[in-house]
Amino acid sequence: MSQEYTTPVPDVEASEVPEPGAVTIVVPTFNESANVRELLRQITQSVPSRLPCEVVFVDDSTDDTPEVVEEAARDCPFPVTVLHRREPVGGLGGAVVEGIKAATSDWIVVMDGDCQHPPSLVPELVATGERSNAGLVVASRYIKGGSRAGLAGSYRVAVSRGATWLTKSLFPRRLHGISDPMSGFFAIRRSLVTAEVLQPLGYKILLELAVRSRPREVSEVPFVFQDRFAGESKSTAQEGFRFLRHLVGLRSASPVARMVGFGLIGATGFVPNLLGLYVLTALGMHYLPAEIVANQLGVAWNFLLIEHLLFRDRRRHRRLWDRAGRFALLANADLVLRIPLIALFVHRFGMGALSATALALVTTFVLRFAGTEALVYLPRRGLRGSRTARRGA
Repeated sequence: MSQEYTTPVPDVEASEVPEPGAVTIVVPTFNESANVRELLRQITQSVPSRLPCEVVFVDDSTDDTPEVVEEAARDCPFPVTVLHRREPVGGLGGAVVEGIKAATSDWIVVMDGDCQHPPSLVPELVATGERSNAGLVVASRYIKGGSRAGLAGSYRVAVSRGATWLTKSLFPRRLHGISDPMSGFFAIRRSLVTAEVLQPLGYKILLELAVRSRPREVSEVPFVFQDRFAGESKSTAQEGFRFLRHLVGLRSASPVARMVGFGLIGATGFVPNLLGLYVLTALGMHYLPAEIVANQLGVAWNFLLIEHLLFRDRRRHRRLWDRAGRFALLANADLVLRIPLIALFVHRFGMGALSATALALVTTFVLRFAGTEALVYLPRRGLRGSRTARRGA
C-alpha cells in the first residue's frame, strides 16, 4: 500500500498539458529529508535545461521526507511525485521497481537520494544510450574518468571492491561489459524492463536488472562518486547479509543451479542428522528408530536453509505451515526407501550404521529435490490465473 503526493497542477485546458518528460528520474529514499531539497536543486540546475524530465521519489521513510519533498517540489519546473510505501517490500530495490512501474518516459534514470550521484550526468546517460542504441547505460566508478572518492573509509572501499569481484565471478556472462555492477546510478529504457520479473532484496537493483532482464546492448559512462550531502550511510551489516542472500537467490534461479544448491544444503544437513544418530545410538537406542528421530533434525535444518536461500521467491505460493508440513512429509517419506536401503547396506554389505545412512541419503537425493520443487514450492494449479484475474478486476 502506498500514498501518492504530487506537486499541484494548475487547471489548464487538456491541449496545454505537457507531454511526459523525456526521462523519469527514480529516487528511492529512506530518511533522506536532509538531502532531498539539495537533490532537487541540483536536478533543477542541470537537467531540465538540457532534457525534459519528471522525478519520482519512492519513499520508505519513518521521518518527514515525503513532506519535505512535497514542499521543495513547489519550486521545481518539472513534475515531482512522491510514492510513500507503508510496507517497504524488497528494500530500496523494491522501491525502485515501484518507481519503474510509475514512470511515464522512454528513459528511466535511477539514482540515490543522498546527492552522491551527480544529476548533471543524467543527460549524458540518456544521450549515450541514444547514440549507442543501448538499453542500459551504467554510471561506473571503475572505468577511466570514474572515481569512488565518495566512499568513506578503507573498509567501505574494500567491501565495495570485494562485492564487485564476487558478483562478476558468479555472473561472468550476465555482467559482461559492466565494470560496476554495484552502481546505483544508471539509465534504462522503460520498454526493456519487465517489472513483474524483478525480485529485489536490498539496494543492489542494478544487479537484479542485469541478471534477470539484461538488455542486449550495454554502455558505460564514468562518474565520480560524491561525498554524502547530509546524514549517514544506510550500508549496514544487515544490508550486507541481505546482499549475500540476494546473490544466492539469483545464482540458484536455474534448475541446475537449484539442484546444486539443494545438494549443498542437504550435505550440511548430514551434520545434525548424523550427530543426532551418534548421540542416540551411544545412549543405547537401536540404529533404525534412532535414524527416524535423528532425521527430524536434518529435516528442520534443511527446511530453514532452503526457505531462505533457495526458494525465497516462491514462498508466497503457499503458507508457511503448508510448506513446512509438505517438506517434512516428503523428507520423511523417503525413509520408506531409505530404511530398507540402510538395512541392506548394514546386513548384506557389513557397513556401519553411520556410513550406511550417509550412502542412503545420497541415493535418495535426486528424488527429494524433484519432489520438493514440484510438491512444496511450485504454485498451486490455477493460482496464477486467479491472481491475475484479481489484479485485472
